[in-house]
This record gives sequence, structure tokens and C-alpha cells, in this order.
Amino acid sequence: VQLQASGGGLVQAGESLRLSCAASGTIFSIDDMHWYRQNPGKERELVAGITSGGSTNYADSVKGRFTIARDNRKRTMYLQMNSLKPEDTAVYYCNAIVRLSILNPRTYNTWGQGTEVTVSS
Repeated sequence: VQLQASGGGLVQAGESLRLSCAASGTIFSIDDMHWYRQNPGKERELVAGITSGGSTNYADSVKGRFTIARDNRKRTMYLQMNSLKPEDTAVYYCNAIVRLSILNPRTYNTWGQGTEVTVSS
């Protein structure tokens, strides 16, 4: 199973970016999905999460500016980031709780490789 994150880049404050995270491989189902971000020397922090049913949660720092969504048929998660601020600069990682087989209820905590977002002031 692989998670491929994309969509990062360099933007100015106030602009927008849309991140994508596509899952591939032998997957029976995907439960919760999340976006995290991390800067050098700091802990990885949760940005937003979404359940398989579409319920969402956000870090206080991004509420009202970021929107998380998913397309279960495409096995893809998105993060629409508006009104970006310099403090949003980080490497963004996608995360998914994946079940590989209908025969095995075990789930796997899977991470993508990260996509870099830089917001200049």
C-alpha cells in the first residue's frame, strides 16, 4: 500500500493550494484519513482528519481556512488550503488507516512521503 501526496509548492501569503493524497495497492477499505505537518526540529502536528463517513476535524490554527475532503471511489484525500499564512509553511504528510483484506480485520497506519508547502510573507 502506498500513499502519494502532491500539490505542495511556494505561494505568497493569502494565496491558496490544494493538496492531494492518493492511495494505491491492494486495499479493502480506508478508515480515517489525516493530514499532518511538520517543521524541522518540531513535532508532527495534526492539521485535519476525516472519517470514512465524512466527519471532519481541524486544528484550531486552520479552522475556517482549510477544508479536508475525500473521494472514497478514487481512494483520494484532499486538503484545500486558503488564506495561507507564513506559519503554514511545513512539510505536509498524509496518513490513512487501511484495511487490506476482508478476511483480516487488522488495520495498518500508513504514511505518505510528504509534500512541501512554503508560504512567503
